Order: sequence, then structure tokens, then C-alpha cells
Amino acid sequence: HSIQIKFNNTLVVQYEVEATILGEMGDPMLGERKECQKIIRLKSLNSNTDIASLARKVVEECRLISPSRLPEVEQLLFYLQNRKKSAEKKEKKQIKPRDLTPFEGMELDEEANINSIDDYVELLYEDIPEKIRGATLILHLARNPDNLEELLQNGALFCFSQFHGLITHYKIGVLCMSIIEHELKRYDLWQDELLKKKKVLDFLKRDDDPDNQNLKKEYEKALKKYHGLLTKQEQLLRVALYLLLNLSEDTRTELKMRNKNIVHLLVKTLDRDSEELLVLVVSFLKKLSIFLENKNDMAEIDTVEKLAKLVPCEHEDLLNVTLRLLLNLSFDTGLRSKMVQADLLPKLTSLLDEAQRQIAMCILYHISMDDRFKSMFAYTDCIPQVMKMLFDCGDERIDAELISFCINLAANKRNAQIMCEGNGLKMLMKRALKHKDPLMMKMIRNISQHDGPSKNLFIDYVGDLAAQIGLKEEEEFVIECLGTLSNLTIPDLDWELVLKEYNLVPYLKDHLKPGSAEDDLILEVVIMIGTVSMDDSCAVMLAKSGIIPALIELLNAQQEDDEFVCQIVYVFYQMVFHQATRDVIIKETQAPAYLIDLMHDKNAEIRKVCDNTLDIIAEYDVEWGKKIQSEKFRWHNSQWLEMVENRQMDEAEPFMYGDDGEPYLQNGDILERSDLFYSADGIIPVDGAISPEFFTDFQNGDLLGPQGFPGSWMGIGVTPARPATAYGFRPDEQFYYGYTASR
Repeated sequence: HSIQIKFNNTLVVQYEVEATILGEMGDPMLGERKECQKIIRLKSLNSNTDIASLARKVVEECRLISPSRLPEVEQLLFYLQNRKKSAEKKEKKQIKPRDLTPFEGMELDEEANINSIDDYVELLYEDIPEKIRGATLILHLARNPDNLEELLQNGALFCFSQFHGLITHYKIGVLCMSIIEHELKRYDLWQDELLKKKKVLDFLKRDDDPDNQNLKKEYEKALKKYHGLLTKQEQLLRVALYLLLNLSEDTRTELKMRNKNIVHLLVKTLDRDSEELLVLVVSFLKKLSIFLENKNDMAEIDTVEKLAKLVPCEHEDLLNVTLRLLLNLSFDTGLRSKMVQADLLPKLTSLLDEAQRQIAMCILYHISMDDRFKSMFAYTDCIPQVMKMLFDCGDERIDAELISFCINLAANKRNAQIMCEGNGLKMLMKRALKHKDPLMMKMIRNISQHDGPSKNLFIDYVGDLAAQIGLKEEEEFVIECLGTLSNLTIPDLDWELVLKEYNLVPYLKDHLKPGSAEDDLILEVVIMIGTVSMDDSCAVMLAKSGIIPALIELLNAQQEDDEFVCQIVYVFYQMVFHQATRDVIIKETQAPAYLIDLMHDKNAEIRKVCDNTLDIIAEYDVEWGKKIQSEKFRWHNSQWLEMVENRQMDEAEPFMYGDDGEPYLQNGDILERSDLFYSADGIIPVDGAISPEFFTDFQNGDLLGPQGFPGSWMGIGVTPARPATAYGFRPDEQFYYGYTASR
């Protein structure tokens, strides 16, 4: 067998026991061996102990150790004695006053010793005072990691993962949750009682009344008692919650806690003032918040409102963990709304200059994702602060969180105006063009989309932006430059000069070919063409360059992409405004036919642009006008037409047949049968002499041209940016259907 050192002041003797069953003749029949150990606790061992005498005593009392091994025992005892001395010195150097600050009621007048662990465990089975003393001594031992293995063997518990099985087995987690729930109810009762006494005292507030003086003393006494109870209760809650937090490392255990309403208990504890307890509670909530079910539980109660009271605070750890919890919750749209309602915007803005800047920035970024909250940033100091942070970066790379936040803010008109104040836009353009930064240019692009004073500031930078397009820059940067130029719908801007000066027409045409570049770049080229086509001379230049057939080819290739279709149709719309390009669109291309096919597209924006473009085409081309009007009539009366076409021809319905017994419809087009068009209950004869255009004239109060379109429509002064329909009515209006056979 062997002798080993296991712990402080402990020798472990390893030995084997062999049991053998003998037969009748004395022969061994059955045998079994078992490894055993004996622990020898050396309670008297200290720095002054005589090692030789102690070694002889150990050998004499332990029959398992042969006398021949006395030198070995002496050597082990000598090692133990010296290790104990060095450990004591090391422990004295490492102990901090804060580490050993005892809970109230845990003060000890003796030093805990690992050799007495059995005695301490026995105390746990005695009355309450002895239980407290035993648990306190074990706690002091557990603070030293060297004692943990010995504690585990003796059944004492601690919050390390290897102890979780024991804690779960004895249902200590359930007991802790029951204790927490009970203590929170007691807290409510204490507060109610204190509040009642306060109300009585306020009601009878007369200093000269002796009874009132007694009530005042009772209230002060109750208040003092309340604070004492509160301190002890918060210590209990802290220990219980700390244990639960450690147990929640196992997600299965955490799920059980959630089923027992742990989230509601934690949120209720947020009302406390103890910063150490709040750090623990908020940390626990942060750990739970990464799961959807727990986050939903937090959303159902006033979690955000209570957390908002903790921002800002002097306790750095509490502020940090609170912001991290808010960041986790800010991924939820509803909780972001609650954050704004809890007035967190100015509070978070005030932290942008503090140590917690990064986390505060991320929360503000999430809030800025909602359009309904973007405008609220204009009423804080946030925008000047982030602009300063941008310019302070110098030549260094801008943090992704910062520039992303600025991009979101720039999408709001008022925010964009604040950004442009002073030399704001100039500084942004200078940095973006110097570093070819696509994210900075995206921010500038968002600023350029707003009408008003901020858009006019871009006139000075049109040349700089146009110069980037012809160069072989990164595609992402060119996309943002094109997008910025496309937003500049400024009447005073001479687009013809820009196109010629920077030779942009060949570039635009080359990048309309399907597959010539990434779809994002091609789309920006189409949008750019739509913008410059507002200028009459530019539209002519583009038409002569052969861009219209290229657009039709691109429309065929991208017909499944609604954004492409809408933007290409808008280019057609802009071009039919100008006489020179209108004739090219109507007479030399099949663009009107494509537009008719798109009249009833599922995308509302495409339908709107198509309608407006077709109205202008119908005004200037009689043949296309008939086709367009016929298609619109057919569409809006499709149910009636389908019913007439599919109706069964039988003898029970003689009105479906003419005098000669032939069906009215035969194989002709329904729309060519004037008999079936309109009837005004006898006012107008049903002989085809009156066409549908009559009712258009009748509704508008005047007789129009042969196609029912007002000839002076283009002279009304409608701006291209706001296309209006050429029809004086909409086919879905009630008045129109009043003259139809069916609706």
C-alpha cells in the first residue's frame, strides 16, 4: 500500500483488502479484492510540532503502516508542515478586506479549519443557531478553492458546476425560488404597513398633539425596523439568486426556472435600491434575454420602464450590465417603442461621451431603424455629437456602428438639415471623396433625397460626383455617387452640360446591357437616366444615343424584378413629356405595348406610373388611344364580359338570340357589339349611335376630342415629378358604372 498527502494536515493510506472463501479441504474457492483508503487527520500539526514524535505516534496508532516506513512518514509530515507555513503567508497577501466581508449575522469568533469539517456538518443537524454557525464555517472553508474537493467528499455544497448535480438532486433550486417569492410578498406587506402609518401621520400632522408625537415615534421606529429587515432580506435574495444564476448554466434547469416565473420575480426585484443586488438581478435577466420566450415574458411586464430608471447611474458595473440587457431587448420592435416612451433617447445620448459609448451607440442604432422614431433624434444633442465623432476620426476607419447610425439618421429630413448646418455637408463630401468611402457616400445620398434647402447645397458638388462615375472606382462607391446624383431633381441644374462635360452618355448606355455589371449598379443607371430625362435637351440626347431600345431589352431581361420595371417605366414616362422623344417612344418602339401589358401589374406603383404614361400616349396618338381605352374598359368590366361570353345559350333565355334565332355574340368581339354597350333607361336609344365617349363628355361637363381626351392637357402646367392621369375620371368611380349594363 502507499501513503499520500491529500489535503492540509491530512495523510491518506491506500491499501487493499482481500477476502477468500476456503473449501472443505482448505483450498481457496472464491476470492475478492477491494481497494480502500484511510484518512489520517493531523489536528495537532503546526509550525512548532516535533515531526519525529508525531511520526512515531502515527505509525503506532495506524496498524496499516509498517514501522519500517517511519522515515517516509516523517518526510511527508515535514513537507506538510512547510507547505502550511508558505500557504499561510500567501493567503495573508491575497486576502482583500472586501472578499471576506461577512453577511450580517455571520461574524465568527473562531477560524474555520478543514480538519473540523465533520464537526461543522454535524452542526447542520442541530437547532437554528448551530445551523447558522455550521453553515457559516463551511462557507468560510468554501472560499478557498483548495478545500472544494474535500467539501465535496463530505457532502457540503458550493456553486461550482460539479456541485450542480447534488444541488438539483436535493431540490435546492426550487427551495430558493420559493424563498424568493415568499420574501417578495413580505416586502410588499412591509411597504403597505409602512405606507398606512405614514398616511395616518400625515393626516394628523399637529406638532402640539401628544398622540401625534407618539405616532411619529412609532413611525420612526417602524421605519428603522423596516430598513434593518430590508438589509437582511436583500442579503438573502442575493445569495439565493446567485445560486440560481449558477444553476441556470444548464439550459434545461433554466427552462424549469422560466416555467416557475423566474422572469417576473427578477423584474419585481428591480425596484430595490441595493446596487449589488441590482447588478446580480440585471445580469440574470441579461442571460435569460437571449431566448425568445424569456424576452417575450419581459415584454409583457414593465421591464424597460424599470431599467430606464437605472440609466445613467454612478455604479459602473450596474450601468454596463443594464445597457447590455437593453441592447438585447432592443432587437424587438415593441420594446424599442417602450424605450422611446420611457425617455431613454436623451439618456442614451448623454452616454455617447462616456465609457459606455459603444453599447449606447448600438441601442440608438436599433431605435433609429424605425422611421417613426428617426425624427425624435432632432430634439436631442445626438446629431451634433455623432457629427463631431465622425470628424474626429481623421484618417482612421470609422466604426461600423457609428456610420450605420448616421446613415439611418440621414434618412429623416430634419436630421439631414441639422447635419448640413455650417460646413457639415462640405466636411462629409471632403472625407467621402478623399477616402472613397461607400458608407459615408451612402449617408450623403440619404441627405440628398430630401427636398428643401439641403438639396440645393449639392449643386456645388455635382461635378465632383460626376467625375467619380467615369473613373474605375469600386463599384459600391460608384453606386452611391450615382444614387446621389439621381436624387438631385433641381430645376436650375444643367444636366446637359454635366453629361457632355463628363462624357456620361456612353457610360450610361454601356451599363444598361443585361449582365454588364451587378444589378444594383444597372438599376442606379436606370434611375439616373430617369432623373436627367426631365431635361428636354438631355432626353433628346439620350434618345439619339439609342438608349430607349436598350431600356426595352433590359425590361425584357428584368421583367420579374418590380424595382427595375418601375424605374424603366418611369423613364418612358419622363420621355413622353418631350415632343422629340415622345414620337420616338410612340412610333419607333414597342414601349406602349409593354406599358399596356403592365397596366394591371400586381405592384401598385408600377400600375400608377403605367397609367400616367399611357394617358399621355393616348392624348397624342389616336390609334394607341383606342387600344388603351378598350383595354381599360375590358379590364374594369371583366366580370360582366366573362359572364356574357360564358353564358349558356338555351331556350329558357330567348333574349340572348336575335330575330333569326342566331346568338347575338356569334364569334365576334363583345366590345364591337354596340347593342350591348350602354342603356340609360330609354333616354338614349340602344342602337350604337352613342359611344362610350359621350358619357365621358357628359361627366366632365364638356365635349372632348374624338378619343375623349382634353386637347389642352399638356398646357395645364403639370410637373413631371407629379404625373397626373389624362382621363377626367377613374373607371372605378360610381358615376361611370351607372351607365353600364352590369357592374
